[in-house]
Amino acid sequence: MFTGLIETCGALRRVEPRGPGVRLTLGAPAAMVAQLTLGESVAVDGACLTVIRWADDWFEVDASAETMARTTLGDRRVGDRVHLERALRVGDRLGGHIVAGHVDATGTVRRSQKVGEALEVWYDAPDAVARYLVPKGSVAIDGVSLTVNTVDDAGFSVALVPHTQTVVHLHEKPAGARVNLEADIIGKYVERLLTGRAADDRAKGGVDLALLARAGFLEGGDS
Repeated sequence: MFTGLIETCGALRRVEPRGPGVRLTLGAPAAMVAQLTLGESVAVDGACLTVIRWADDWFEVDASAETMARTTLGDRRVGDRVHLERALRVGDRLGGHIVAGHVDATGTVRRSQKVGEALEVWYDAPDAVARYLVPKGSVAIDGVSLTVNTVDDAGFSVALVPHTQTVVHLHEKPAGARVNLEADIIGKYVERLLTGRAADDRAKGGVDLALLARAGFLEGGDS
């Protein structure tokens, strides 16, 4: 589990095919690498990966074929920068929001423009993410916890304040660039609970909006 507050940026040093997946070697500040432990989780551009080896200023993780296909990691080339965040420790401050490190889908940068000192960026998002977006809600973009400003039929916008721009590199991505998106997990649980309960009620012959409409209690229902 993560917070979406990026700890540091690293760089991809090597991509080594391993069966259907790959092994990634990532450069990172020595101070961060020195704290790593075998098997711990690190979010790499928002994708939760497991540390298998490290030394000095680098560490290695294995990524499955599914991870490479579902995220933008398959697009990365040696030298590309990535956002890095170690897992949240119980008792730490939750400065961002609850981020699972499980990328839902990729989106694309639509456009960006300066708004005062901030940069407003619009992203196009697929339904797998868009259905959970609400104004002033949370979303993770390449692992970065951000507040949703505006939602439209195609996606959403966020504001990158000056401090954020000094820590992450989202502001460097041009229109059309792909990004990893993870919707707020709370919204997913709420949807699951509501749809699951509705399905149970229908199976048991309970009352729902469709039944009320057919009985004429709702406008547009049969009389």
